[in-house]
Amino acid sequence: MRFQFVAPLWEWSAQGGWYFVTLPTDAADEIAEIPRAARAFGSVRVRVTVGATTWSTSVFPDTKIGSYVLPVKKAVRSAEGIKERRCRQRKPRYS
Repeated sequence: MRFQFVAPLWEWSAQGGWYFVTLPTDAADEIAEIPRAARAFGSVRVRVTVGATTWSTSVFPDTKIGSYVLPVKKAVRSAEGIKERRCRQRKPRYS
């Protein structure tokens, strides 16, 4: 399963400087329907490509917004020149 989308980068308001992208609702709905073993916090392992950078991570459900959030680490933001509220195409590949 593959998704390609553009979404704003946002910083979590809690201490720690975590940055995320919220997945589109249609992608979140498809992910939620995938049968899988239970993981911590309901996370789903993904492989993500942003520009020339590819990495493995997890997306996490956010029940308040009804979607999944994708953490974007500092190394990726720096390598791709991504700043808060600006974004580039993301192609998460779910396995």
